[in-house]
Amino acid sequence: MARFDGKSAVVTGAGSVFGRAIALRLAEEGACVLCADIDEANGGAVARDIVDAGGAAESIRVDVAQAADVEAMVERCVERFGSIDILVNNAGYSHRSRLMWKLSEEDFDGVFAVNVKGVFLGCKFAVPHMIEAGGGVIVNTASIGAVTPRAGVTPYNASKGAVVTMTRGLAGEVARHNIRVNAVNPVAAETGFMKGALGVDKLDNEAKSNIVSGIPRGRLAEPADVAAAVCFLASGDADMITGTALNVDGGRSI
Repeated sequence: MARFDGKSAVVTGAGSVFGRAIALRLAEEGACVLCADIDEANGGAVARDIVDAGGAAESIRVDVAQAADVEAMVERCVERFGSIDILVNNAGYSHRSRLMWKLSEEDFDGVFAVNVKGVFLGCKFAVPHMIEAGGGVIVNTASIGAVTPRAGVTPYNASKGAVVTMTRGLAGEVARHNIRVNAVNPVAAETGFMKGALGVDKLDNEAKSNIVSGIPRGRLAEPADVAAAVCFLASGDADMITGTALNVDGGRSI
């Protein structure tokens, strides 16, 4: 029996590199997956890949900063699959790398709207369903920058620090309802997200070397690394783990 047989999951930012890996891994292990993304085409492509592989999935366009969108997402999961057992708040946004005092107010607001408000809204609408069902699991994608911030992305790191604090606080509030809440802190990966933050189309060898030099494991994170960590935290294998932010960082935080 697969770890997530009979379970339903929502993954936000499912069309992104990490989100896709998470959604596919959950489906491979038996979960029915609602693939939510602001980019309808990307989210739909992931859902189709799951269905083509014999799994159960559907996609939905969601702006995680909009309460009506997030509420509709949760309601759709319950309507389509009968429950929401796992919520992965993975959608994220980063401003371009620059000194904090040179960042626009618009960019600052955009980062906190997606990274912080998006997590708040996902939890706000999912938790009541999980309480009614007798339990559930929430996994939030934070960042190793929440633990060891680096210059150039200070507001982004601060937003991920807020995600870690929300994770810990909510875990204490809902533990009596058999709901676990954890987070993952990935280190840098070669994703469109990272390229956007750096303002480049491709990470050149020098940029990669500079990033990898600070990671004792000697490489960037891979999407599979993050998906494995999320699925572990979402599974019964992690039944005694809640309020934790798991560093998926190859030792960068040492």
